[in-house]
Parts: sequence; structure tokens; C-alpha cells
Amino acid sequence: MHTKRIVRVAMTETVDAYRGMPESVDEIACLEECLEDIRRANVDHHLELMEAAAAQGVQAICFGELFAGPYFALRTDPMWRGLAEDVREGPTIAAVRAAAKRLRMIVVAPIYELDSTSGKRFNTAVAVDEHGDILGTYRKTHIPFGKNEQGSFHENVYYEPSDGENLLGPANVSKNPYFPVWQTSIGRIGVAICYDRHFEGVLWSLAKEGAELVFSPAVTFGGKSRRLWRLEFAVDAARHHVFIGGSNRRGAEPPWNQPYFGDTHFVGPNHDVPNLSTHPNLVISELDLGELSEPNIAGWDLDRDIRHDIYSARDRVDD
Repeated sequence: MHTKRIVRVAMTETVDAYRGMPESVDEIACLEECLEDIRRANVDHHLELMEAAAAQGVQAICFGELFAGPYFALRTDPMWRGLAEDVREGPTIAAVRAAAKRLRMIVVAPIYELDSTSGKRFNTAVAVDEHGDILGTYRKTHIPFGKNEQGSFHENVYYEPSDGENLLGPANVSKNPYFPVWQTSIGRIGVAICYDRHFEGVLWSLAKEGAELVFSPAVTFGGKSRRLWRLEFAVDAARHHVFIGGSNRRGAEPPWNQPYFGDTHFVGPNHDVPNLSTHPNLVISELDLGELSEPNIAGWDLDRDIRHDIYSARDRVDD
């Protein structure tokens, strides 16, 4: 019998909280003077969700991808670059840190980052501990641009792929600068943002560096994404012996009105995990991280049995 390590964790499932959006995408430019109002509405909304999560005993919460605004990458409107902010000095993380300390809750807050040193922008998850201290950052590694049957996405217009220059404080236990893993009071946490989830090396790297729980905040839509949404997480959780939480927006955001299918959920290496939340914009689950210390119930030992000689030979041929 393994030693139980029960943790209660949450993710948000919501959409843009700003109520002053124009009716038409052709009127988007009128919002340029409202960016701070948009940010404030969304931050306040998520702080309210933190309060609701705390009332249900949540110890760690992950907000959605780019949570402080609408998902603006459906078109190329450069004014949205004004939403980017510094991790240490910007208003969003300052508010999150204060709430984390007050509620004694670990927070993963994915923001639109402006690196004050380089001037570059990134899609960045900021990890904050229950004392309000910044544990570190994870910059989205893979940046999509393209279209599907429902719409297009132009993320490369707004931010760059990770340069590996994440904030790596003493809580980071990973030796890979691109994929930090933070030792927290509930366990070791990593992040893979949206498009990152499709690349086989991401979850492998996080698990190799010790992650027990990987949050994957996303904004995703389209038939193929919907079909694979649960499949990819379930396979990666089983293959890499970790818990994964995948979050997605649910609903549509004016004026684009692109529908997001939601289906935020947690999954473990051996089973699905039920949602215990009583709030419509929160998914809350209890995870037994003690399961991860036990041998794989399928009898697999993939790290032991992998044929490195075959893959090395393949790589040499490709070269």
C-alpha cells in the first residue's frame, strides 16, 4: 500500500470578462485606450475565482492561457501588444501575488509577458507560491500560426518562442532551462502551454526533470483539437507517469465569437480524475501524488526498456 499524498487542485474555465467589447471585429481599434480596463476586468474575475476555490479547499490553482485578456490572436491587430507586461513590475502578477499570500494558495498565472531587458514578448506562465513569492516562469516553447475549419490563429505576430531565459529560482529542480519544474509545498509542478502539448519532447522533458503534476493551460478550438484533447493528455499521463491538468476556455468572446469547447479536466497515469467543483468556472480535483511512487500498474518500465541504440541509429541516418 502506497503512502497517500492527497492534494486539492483547480483550474479555471471561463472567457474574457470585459463587457465593453464592440459588436464588430472591424471596430477592434477602438479598444486601444481600454487595455488597462480589459486587464483589470479579467484579473478581478480570476481573483474572485481564487476566492471561490479557496472556499472549496484548493491548495493550487492554474489560470487559463493569457488569462488577463481575450484571446486576441485570431487576427493580426498589433494594438494587443500593449497588453504585454513585466513579470516583476506589472500589475497582474502583483495582484496575483497578493491574493496568493492572503489565501495561502499556489498559483500558476499565464500572462502576456514583456521582457523589460530585451523588449521581447512571450506567452509566459508565472508560478507563485502560497507566500506570494515568485517561484519562476515558463515561456511557451512552440508558437502556432495557421488555420482550421473554424478560424485562424496568428500567435507568431504577438510573441516569440521561448529563449530558455526563464526565471529559475531556488525552487526549480530542473536542469533544463527551457522546462523548469518547481518544488512546491504540494509537490513538483511543471507547465506546458497549449500548442506545447502536441510535441512529444515536452511532457517527456518535464517528467524527466521530476514533474509530478503538469498544468497545460490552453485556448483551443476546432474538430481535430476537440477529438485529441482528452486522448493526448491521457496517453502522456500514462506514458510519463504524471498527473496532467488541461484547461481550455469555454464559450465565445465578442466580437470574434469563436466558440471554445472547454472540457477542462485532470487525468492521472492510471485513471481519469473526477471534477468536485460546485462553481461553473472552476474544475477542482483531488490527486493522490502518492500513486507516482508506485510501480506502473501495467508492468511497464519505459525508461528501462527504451532502445536508445535504435533511435540513435535512426538519427544518424537522418543526418
